[in-house]
Amino acid sequence: MTRVLFLCTHNAARSQMAEGLLRHLAGDRFLVFSAGTRPTALHPLAVAAMGEVGIDISGQRSQGVSGYAGSPFDYVITVCDQAQEECPVFPAAGRQLHWSLPDPAATEGDETARLAAFRQVREDLAGYIREFMSEAEPCPAPP
Repeated sequence: MTRVLFLCTHNAARSQMAEGLLRHLAGDRFLVFSAGTRPTALHPLAVAAMGEVGIDISGQRSQGVSGYAGSPFDYVITVCDQAQEECPVFPAAGRQLHWSLPDPAATEGDETARLAAFRQVREDLAGYIREFMSEAEPCPAPP
């Protein structure tokens, strides 16, 4: 099964949303993980934005990237510029990709404006993921 790791700085929104989207859209085609270079906690507006499209990520937990050091991944995908700069090299990664997305948690304003930022990131991620799914090369089955 093709293994994918999504990385962002805090593993609180973008990488968590990407993990939930790929798992939802691809079913069991991919084994999906997410982590952060400086993990905090899952952002409640990420949970809300994903819930609006029927994807429950409330059970996911923020994790540090160090927990995956040395693990083999077919794809390591950074979803923020800072994580790309801080991302450790994954020698066992088949491919490393980068998708530059703004941090929705940095949006100022009332709850409506902030939720709109999370919705936009969700939609941007969905587009990236659909394209990724159509182009990702399947991993050979283990012997």
